Amino acid sequence: MTFVTRARSSVFIAAFLAASASFVQAGTNGTAFQMAVAESATSSPAVAEFYRENGFDALWVGDTPEHAARRTALIKALSSTELHGLPGGRYDIQTLISNMQKARTTRDLGLLEAELTLVFIKFASDLQSGSVRPSQIDEGLVRTVERRSATEHLELLTASKGDGYFRELMPQSRQYRALLKQKKVLETLMVQGGWGETVPVTKLERGDSGANVIKLRNRLVAMGFLRPTASPAYDDSLTAAVQSFQTAHGLEPDGVAGNGTITEINRPVSDRLKAVYVALERERWLPEKRGERHILVNQADFSAKIVDEGRVTFETRAVIGKNTHDRRSPEFSDEMEHMVINPSWYVPRSIITKEYLPKLRANPNAVGHIQITDRRGRQVNRGAVDFNQFTARNFPFSMRQPPSKSNALGLVKFMFPNKYNIYLHDTPQKTLFAREVRAFSHGCIRLAQPFEFAYALLARQEEDPKAFFHRVLNTGKETKVNLDKPVPVHLIYRTAYIGPKGEVQYRRDVYDRDRKIWEALQKAGVVLPDVQG
Repeated sequence: MTFVTRARSSVFIAAFLAASASFVQAGTNGTAFQMAVAESATSSPAVAEFYRENGFDALWVGDTPEHAARRTALIKALSSTELHGLPGGRYDIQTLISNMQKARTTRDLGLLEAELTLVFIKFASDLQSGSVRPSQIDEGLVRTVERRSATEHLELLTASKGDGYFRELMPQSRQYRALLKQKKVLETLMVQGGWGETVPVTKLERGDSGANVIKLRNRLVAMGFLRPTASPAYDDSLTAAVQSFQTAHGLEPDGVAGNGTITEINRPVSDRLKAVYVALERERWLPEKRGERHILVNQADFSAKIVDEGRVTFETRAVIGKNTHDRRSPEFSDEMEHMVINPSWYVPRSIITKEYLPKLRANPNAVGHIQITDRRGRQVNRGAVDFNQFTARNFPFSMRQPPSKSNALGLVKFMFPNKYNIYLHDTPQKTLFAREVRAFSHGCIRLAQPFEFAYALLARQEEDPKAFFHRVLNTGKETKVNLDKPVPVHLIYRTAYIGPKGEVQYRRDVYDRDRKIWEALQKAGVVLPDVQG
């Protein structure tokens, strides 16, 4: 929390305490209080029902120590919204305090009681589950966010003491806490003027010297990738610093400061801070319970990991969907239920009609490695079909590529059945994993080490998972292998995250989703802190 935020928080709390002492004298008994609560709560049927079922007992404006503690906890929480990157203006804490100061009658207290409850629910939902709706931002954000109902929030608040429930609202993940710390670090850097002078976008490498090398050196020193030095040369230490920066930003760690590397080095602190704000919001969207063992695919990092009890036990490179509107990989969570060894590729309808049908019209023998089948699964004689008579709407056939090493899915696929037809799989196109940006698929996630991924998943149910896998593989037959215990899968997109050793990592916004989320947060009222002056 910045100094400005702390000072504002102290002012709010002092004003609140002064206001709180005066209004509780009016009392909360009687019809006037009940009618005022019911009137003010009409915007939320759940809140109105909660008060009816609880005999209109006050949660906030009573004169007991418990009520006072709850009021204080709420004001403290509302005054800390900037800490979490929430839209503080939507809770209008100053109006709340003003209404407390003005409250004199029983009716005033009823209106205030409902107002405090409605603000509490809005804040609690935002902090726990996010302040913007992902589905309204981008078509690829299909994640279902778990949101507690107003009734649940109120019942849990009533059952807790003091500020206990408020402390439980924010995501309890290590990632969220680490991002909060990085947010504070970046805000401090903004106060101090950032990372200094930018570097002209050109190619710099070992053996170079001069003014541009010095600028590169100074910026990497300010960023913490290089110890302070007076050397004007692009020497071994600067090469190592560039490699460290590249690794921390998902770039090929070749030690050469090319255009891509320098562009990332030149990004201002505010860009990184925005990425952290978005990452905090994204963390609020994720399920509270991720799974003791789960699979985490970070699309922006082009990686797939198996996480056991919070520790990464397997990691491999991944290829994600191509950056076009119909191929970008979506973001959602599901459960992996089985794998298929020696899979067939059942070509999606969209690929059949958009890619293969035009080729078949030109040449019925095109894409000969794919079988064309009728509704009964019987193979169609291509020479007996006039493909020019069909359109995308009336094409009556299916297409299937039988199991083989050249199959589009490779030799194994990992299934978590979903309506988006997304899964993880092998691929014969191994060269793509050497690319820095790996967005080439039709939407599914391709794995660089699919066999090893399978061994890791099977290790909990097979004595010798590798031998079991290859015994099935060597049959050449399409075989479904169920997982004894389904494994949660989380397809995420994180351009700012904290690594397992506490290292800060940034990635490029390959799908432009973070920019859209930041704009949505701004519209909701989120702003970068005013730390100038």
